[in-house]
Amino acid sequence: MSAKKSEGNGGSLSELFEILSHEYRRRILMAVAEQNPQDEDDIASELSADGHEEDGDALDTLHLQLYHAHLPKLADVGFVDWDRDTGTISRGPQFEEIEPLLRLMHDHQDELPTDWP
Repeated sequence: MSAKKSEGNGGSLSELFEILSHEYRRRILMAVAEQNPQDEDDIASELSADGHEEDGDALDTLHLQLYHAHLPKLADVGFVDWDRDTGTISRGPQFEEIEPLLRLMHDHQDELPTDWP
């Protein structure tokens, strides 16, 4: 899934699960599903406030991971549109492919492992 998908070219379930395999990507997608668009700094602050990153160096690492790994990956597959200049994250042209799975996971979150989302 390294290349951007064309319209209507659905991903396999394995590819969708690979995208959802990292907590940060799940949380970004859930945030955009709940409120579109989102601000990159707000998402980073939420992750930090949830105790995932506690000191300044860890927060810097979080921003680097979001900027260089997770947001580009989500944008490459079209699940989000990410404006690097403004830090705005919105639903991408392929978001509807993953949205039912996100909704299913959200609706059954009490049955999922404790590290959900």
